[in-house]
Amino acid sequence: MFDSVTSAALQSALDGLSMRQRVIANNIANINTTNYHAEKVQFEDALAKSVVEGDGHTTPTVARSLEPTNTNGNNVDLDEETLSNVDTVLRYQFATQAMNSELTQVRAAMRTNS
Repeated sequence: MFDSVTSAALQSALDGLSMRQRVIANNIANINTTNYHAEKVQFEDALAKSVVEGDGHTTPTVARSLEPTNTNGNNVDLDEETLSNVDTVLRYQFATQAMNSELTQVRAAMRTNS
């Protein structure tokens, strides 16, 4: 059960979302840093492809944002980071609920077989 595509995909999603939360926090922490370029975490497309291929494993990647910079060379957009953080938190909660549901099914199956 823990080697299923669903379990692997959920774990990959949690890893990617967790990394995204750390990157967002770092971006916000550097909002006033001269020449700092925001970073973005990407994993959704690779995860979807991996699930279609029957695997579910993927590794998130971090890329520099190509958005235009302010006069100090910084391109962190607080509004964008805030919205991305809200979206990421909601997705993380959904993924943890899905993982919890799967673990609950495993525990129930283990009790039935005892």
